[in-house]
Amino acid sequence: MVDAQIVHAVCRAVADEHGDIDELIDAELRRLAPLATALERRRIHAEATARLTGLSELEALVADPTIDEILVNDHAIWVDRNGELTRAGSLTTTSTEQVIERILAPIGRRVDRTSPIIDARLPSGARVCAVVPPISMNGPTLSIRRFASTARRLDEFTDPVGRALCVELVQAGCNVVVSGATSSGKTSLLAAMIAEVDDAERIIVLEDTSELPCEAPHLVRMEARPSSAEGLPAVPLEQLVRTALRLRPDRLVVGEVRGDEVLALTQALNTGHDGSFSTCHANGPLDALLRLESLVLAAAPQWPLPAVRQQLARSIDVIVHVARRGSQRRIVSIAEAQVPDDESRRPSLRELATITSADRLELVGRLQRRRRT
Repeated sequence: MVDAQIVHAVCRAVADEHGDIDELIDAELRRLAPLATALERRRIHAEATARLTGLSELEALVADPTIDEILVNDHAIWVDRNGELTRAGSLTTTSTEQVIERILAPIGRRVDRTSPIIDARLPSGARVCAVVPPISMNGPTLSIRRFASTARRLDEFTDPVGRALCVELVQAGCNVVVSGATSSGKTSLLAAMIAEVDDAERIIVLEDTSELPCEAPHLVRMEARPSSAEGLPAVPLEQLVRTALRLRPDRLVVGEVRGDEVLALTQALNTGHDGSFSTCHANGPLDALLRLESLVLAAAPQWPLPAVRQQLARSIDVIVHVARRGSQRRIVSIAEAQVPDDESRRPSLRELATITSADRLELVGRLQRRRRT
């Protein structure tokens, strides 16, 4: 038998047995592979243990640094490497439900018919999303998304002109929204821009699920908390934004805006908290403005639309849009949000892709003057 066949046979034999898992595996190994070397026995033992008590076939994939995301549809396993989705086998010795339970147990979370959707963060920093029936109609589905432990450099996203502009916007204290599609590199680009902040500044990072690879000498991180089955109340991102304003931030970072927190953030950006950052799912910079507009209207339906547009344009200075091109993530647009001079005007942007050095100085000065008026 090859190793994979032996592992499978050991797991099938031991799965329903009671007793010490290591002793049971060793006994089956002596029976099934009496001629195996000590190295082979250790390797098969580790793989069988992972399948029976850990993440089964996912164990090696989670440890593989070349994989960005692991997807499980019922029992089928897919992986995303450098933007390419490929099949990576199936769960054979355990069910997807058991794997989900093993992932969530150490962090005190659970998913079942009464709570069929879960978003969580593993101790390694990976983000987990699981959905089970009856919501997931074709069986349980699982996504494990890995994040880089260190921030990428800004010049990995753009050319020297784009990098110079991004650095000047950060150092001038402009409010920046990074937009893009799912897995386009928004979080990585945001971390790269935050790396340009002066070490003396106090940065407060707020996220639904902590994933930003951000390091700074004066960094405070907070993570939202959902309500629990044991009666623990939720601590939403909106509450964290209000709390952060009382903690004297020099820079406020909201990992992603997608709910009522947009109202607290917009008000914060328009009341002196310059140099703040956030991200937004959108197909382009104008779409990002329109999405933020709709989020504000949903959170505060009593606000008139012209007032919302004025507030957003005066709160957000620049939208940086990033897109994925194969295995690369690149900045495709840097655009200034224009303040409407007519109540009937839709949001508009001024593209800064070909801006010169002199234009950069004029832009930064204008944005700073605009926030003072």
